[in-house]
Amino acid sequence: MSSTEPPSVPPATVLPKVAAVRGTEGERLRQAHLPGITLTLRSRPPAREGLPPALYVHGLGGSSQNWSALMPLLDDLVDGEAVDLPGFGESPPPDDGDYSVTGHARAVIRHLDASARGPVHLFGNSLGGAVATRVAAVRPDLVRTLTLVSPALPEIRVQRSAVPTGLMAVPGVVSLFSRLTREWTAEERVRGVTALCYGDPARVTPEGFRNAVDEMERRLQLPYFWDAMTRSARGIVNAYTVGGQHGLWRQAERVLAPTLLVYGGRDQLVGHRMAQRAARAFRDSRLLTLPDAGHVAMMEYPETVATAFRELLADTREPAAGERTEAAVADEPADQSTGG
Repeated sequence: MSSTEPPSVPPATVLPKVAAVRGTEGERLRQAHLPGITLTLRSRPPAREGLPPALYVHGLGGSSQNWSALMPLLDDLVDGEAVDLPGFGESPPPDDGDYSVTGHARAVIRHLDASARGPVHLFGNSLGGAVATRVAAVRPDLVRTLTLVSPALPEIRVQRSAVPTGLMAVPGVVSLFSRLTREWTAEERVRGVTALCYGDPARVTPEGFRNAVDEMERRLQLPYFWDAMTRSARGIVNAYTVGGQHGLWRQAERVLAPTLLVYGGRDQLVGHRMAQRAARAFRDSRLLTLPDAGHVAMMEYPETVATAFRELLADTREPAAGERTEAAVADEPADQSTGG
């Protein structure tokens, strides 16, 4: 469900100049200009030509940098790129101000269609997991395998520690929070985010912490930062209330791609109890649970996640590029342009 409020950010022509996103060694950044959106993509040179493509989708408040620890561990298997969703990282806000799960899924689909990179190995974390689920359900021809790290799928009993994030969707709350925390330094904000998202914040390296502080300082200069956070949080809450064929659990049941589910035992945002429900919903799934991990296992335990993905590929017969199964064609909806 899309917000009906008009975008409350200045046009791109008057946005302030801010420092560029810092890239990890070996990474490249490029922009893809598509109708209504501009996406920034982070990639690494693959180990060799001809590897199947992969796309990584970050969560709420994150960016393509969230995949920088995992990507080099898989560059001998896939030709990977990570996307900054509209309004996050280096990607400017979408022209229509649509930060719903469907809006973000539509952006991913537009990119895959325009780049002709599909079908891809699709990865998603948190909000990105909900987005990836919707993409895989409505466009099975674009997805080879699906890897979801703590996907933001609807929960009836939300964890108490996740309530403050959900409150961001309530009108006025973010404005109040931004005023109350006006004096907080970027370092204080990063420590708070780290404590919320990591099972063990001590696993963050000094370099990783410095990079996160630099990124937080950059984001706080963007006039649309809080707007993107608020509307995306509202998009998640709205997606939780949608029923019928557009409900995320119903769409999870429609996913045909072999699916790897990764859940952390110390996740404060997505309940670990949802792991078994997810394993039942996705028809061809395997489950990896990490007792000490938090919400971002691909950042805390990238080697373990990489190993699980390698095992998924080893057990999966990969169709040739462009091949589509009869089941995928039969299940594909008539309108493929909306992402849900």
